Amino acid sequence: MTGTTTTLHIVAAVIVRDDGHALLVRKRGTTAFMQVGGKIEPGEDPVAALVRECAEEIGLVVDPAAVRPLGRRAAVAANEPDHVVDAHVFEVALPSGFDVETRAELEEHVWVDPAAPLAGHPLAPLSVDLMADVASAR
Repeated sequence: MTGTTTTLHIVAAVIVRDDGHALLVRKRGTTAFMQVGGKIEPGEDPVAALVRECAEEIGLVVDPAAVRPLGRRAAVAANEPDHVVDAHVFEVALPSGFDVETRAELEEHVWVDPAAPLAGHPLAPLSVDLMADVASAR
């Protein structure tokens, strides 16, 4: 370890179904589950990055006007050693009847109870914090 830490600028989508369960995804070759989202491209607006990531990762077309900003969060990166994430977090509404498709680099998705998300699913540090927020908001 070099002692230096690199910051990754990302977006994260908090997606909760009508039954209160939250969507988490896992990238191929990793173990930690996390929100749909990813790195913000240079010069890209965070909302535009969110719209792009939702379409790429789960096939969800997001109306930029319908997302609700939940602020920014920092956490240790789940899959990149010596990295932290600076996340723009947004609540994204799930259309009724939408069926999640895992696409791109994703291997699987799960719906978890935010109050007890760890049932067999290791979470990224950012997701631990976000699930606690969702659970407390109920």
